[in-house]
Order: sequence, then structure tokens, then C-alpha cells
Amino acid sequence: MPQAIASPGPPPLRPFGLVLHHDGSWTHEGAPISNLRLRAAFDRSVRFLPAEGVYVVQLRRFRGQIEVEEAGFFVRSFDGASGRISLSDRSEEPLAPESLHVSARDGAFLCLVKRDLIASGLLARFGHAAQAQLLAAVEESGGQIWLRLADRVLPLPEL
Repeated sequence: MPQAIASPGPPPLRPFGLVLHHDGSWTHEGAPISNLRLRAAFDRSVRFLPAEGVYVVQLRRFRGQIEVEEAGFFVRSFDGASGRISLSDRSEEPLAPESLHVSARDGAFLCLVKRDLIASGLLARFGHAAQAQLLAAVEESGGQIWLRLADRVLPLPEL
């Protein structure tokens, strides 16, 4: 009977105990990761693999599946003049205001990002500073709440 030949390529992805929590903190097998440089490296290295439907951290040649509590990405800043958001993985993209909604956990703003990667989008959670920047671009007029983005004024979805 012929022997099975091992398939080339990386081993299958499996969780290895790394969790990205809703507040942006990281734990490994339940222990908090307190090293600031390591946490920042993890933040920058989060990727979503559409074919597998999983989040991973990728540090150089290492790639490991992570558990994501709420959102895989975090909005670090919002620029009302351009309508762009900066994300925790160091990418930038236009804010999709129609995707804004509130976290059921604690009221933080969430939006959808990475629609070029996956059509339905992936959740990104606003950090405190980014949420304050967004709220600074909100106006009320005629009983409606509006968001000023660059030279446009758009109605905000009910939050």
C-alpha cells in the first residue's frame, strides 16, 4: 500500500490561546499580556483570512489563529476633514457612516471596515480618542443628527 505523501505548505491553523478582547487588551491562555511593545506588535499584525474565515496574528514567518471577542480592528483616529479612519493595523480607509452602530457591551461605536477584503465588512471598534474625534464632527439640525465629513453632511444612523 503506498504511503501518504505529506502535503506541502503551512500546517493547518488552530487557536493557540491568544485572545483579543473587546477593550483592545490581549491575553494568552488567560494571562494578560502587559508588555507594551508586544501588544503593539500584535495590534499591527492582526489579519483576517477570508478563505478560512479566521483572524490571525502574523509576525514575520509566524502565523497563529486568534480568538476575537468583538472586533478584530480598532479605530485609532478619525479625521473629519477627509472622512478617513486610521486602524490598529496601521491601515487607513474612508469611514462608512452607514455602518456605524453601538456596541451592546458598553456603548462604544463600531463600524465596518475592510470591505475590499470581505464584502460584508469586518468590525472595528472606536477607541476613546477616535470616538471623541467623531463626536466633534456631529451636528444637530432640524431634529436630525448629522455627521460632517469633508465637504459633505450625512445623516447618522440611529445610534
